[in-house]
Order: sequence, then C-alpha cells, then structure tokens
Amino acid sequence: RHFASILIKSYYSVMKTFIIVSQTLDGFIARKSEESSFDWTSKEDKAFFISKTKEAGVVVMGRTTFQTIGKPLAGRRTIVMSRSKKVEVDGIESTDETPEELCARLEKEGVNEVAIAGGASIYTAFLKAGLVDKIFLTIESHVFGDGIKLFNETHDKKLGLVSSTQIGENTLLLEYNVIK
Repeated sequence: RHFASILIKSYYSVMKTFIIVSQTLDGFIARKSEESSFDWTSKEDKAFFISKTKEAGVVVMGRTTFQTIGKPLAGRRTIVMSRSKKVEVDGIESTDETPEELCARLEKEGVNEVAIAGGASIYTAFLKAGLVDKIFLTIESHVFGDGIKLFNETHDKKLGLVSSTQIGENTLLLEYNVIK
C-alpha cells in the first residue's frame, strides 16, 4: 500500500508541458517572424489561449514571440527564452536555460503545468527534448501559401488525437497527446 501511494503521488507531481499554437490550413503559424498570431486568429482562439494559459499559470516563449506581444501576459508567469539577448521588461522572467534545465527548475519550484507558446524554434526545442505531453492546435480558416512552419526541424513523433472541437464558425481546436 505504501509503495502504491508513493507511485501515485510521484505520478501526480510530475509537471505537464503542452504546446499551444494556431496555424493556417496550409500549416503556417505566421507569415513572418514579426507577426503575432493575434493579428489573424479568431476571437475563439484568443479566448482559448487566454483560458488555457491562465489555467497552466506559466507560459514559456521565445524572445521573437515575446516581441510580437510586447508585454507580460496578465495573470500568468511569463518566461522568455533567449540564447543571445536577455529580455529586460518588468514582469518578464528571462532565461538562457535549455528546455531541460528550465523544466527541471520549474518542477523543483512546484510548478504543475507549463504552456509553451512559441515560436517554431521553442516548439522544436521542447518537442526534440521529449518534454511535450500535449499539443493544443487551433486550425484557422486562413491560407498564407508561405510563412513560418510550426517546427523548424524534422521530427518523427507519434501523436494520439484526444479531441477535435469546433470552437468557432470557421475554427477547429485539436487536442493531441504526444506518445512517448
């Protein structure tokens, strides 16, 4: 019994990490790196992003993604990853840690859930490190023809579809588990 309770406790104390992203029907998250997804996504996607990231409490993004937003996310701990330049904005935590180092530190701090909010290099780094448990992917009714892809390196990860929900007239939300 004692051993089982330790296993259950350690299972539930493991921090969960998810990618949250919007993309066009042709698979792009932006036309160019300076473009915020908030410029072209639906109000339903924006509401989902706010709700889901507030639920997580911690949001991690790259410096370029942060620059498209330009301010801390209200009601969430905002961590900006950058290998080259420290972001010095009140309310922002800047780090040059690897995804593994950052997740280990956050877990030691008692963080239960982390939202990874872009961009492509950050999504790639966390997926490549094997740290992503779920992907929340909003498909928006746009076609860019060219732009920035979700990942900037080749991956071979198996996903399991958990749900698909129409959250707006032309917006589909897909939830996937990353199979490890």
